[in-house]
Amino acid sequence: MTHELTVRQLTGLDDSHLVTLPGGHRLQDEVAQAFTALQLDARKVGFELAIASSFRSFTRQLAIWNGKANGARPVHDDRGRVVEMAALPPLEQLYAILRYSAIPGASRHHWGTDLDIYDAAAVAPDYVLQLSPQEVAGGGVFDPLHCWLDEIITAGKSRGFYRPYARDHGGVAPERWHLSYAPLSTGCCEQLTGELLQSCWDCEMATEALLLRHEIEDQLPYIMQRYVSVAGDGCMRG
Repeated sequence: MTHELTVRQLTGLDDSHLVTLPGGHRLQDEVAQAFTALQLDARKVGFELAIASSFRSFTRQLAIWNGKANGARPVHDDRGRVVEMAALPPLEQLYAILRYSAIPGASRHHWGTDLDIYDAAAVAPDYVLQLSPQEVAGGGVFDPLHCWLDEIITAGKSRGFYRPYARDHGGVAPERWHLSYAPLSTGCCEQLTGELLQSCWDCEMATEALLLRHEIEDQLPYIMQRYVSVAGDGCMRG
């Protein structure tokens, strides 16, 4: 049954809306049940649908964001090349990060409705997963899985899952590996606003200051429209 998350759940500050799956990944219960059914569907046609990433807390997203802003984590361009962040002015740094990473509090991974997936049967147990465009492109190691997912999503047989980043609309980059459970994520999309997002940056869970905050707040209406909203369904970036 669809229900609204609390503000803290929506922004990754509270994980009480989640259940834990085998392997430690966390999703909302309805999403976990739907994903288990999708796994069984995949297994019947030879794929071992596995989760690379599910719930991500506000604290974790803040560490990722700040790590990219301060140079501790690499930022990549669309060709997979490392961006020389120190050579860019702050506003260009902001948009370089937004291409692939969500602002803390705005990640779809906070909701327990979204997850990144791969085919564990297609690689060796010691394979180092990248979640890169090359892995999921035509001829890539996970392309067969995603071709199958394309078919069942188009046919309306994907157990409620779809790809919020299937196409490049000039803001966020396509992420073929990212699935979202539409029956619940659509409602989460409608809840999140710029004002609500700003309110979480000064919470007790913010153990470090949000880097590039001035630039984010100065550009927030544009960011919400171009980088947070997903064209066609009003949903949020992950």
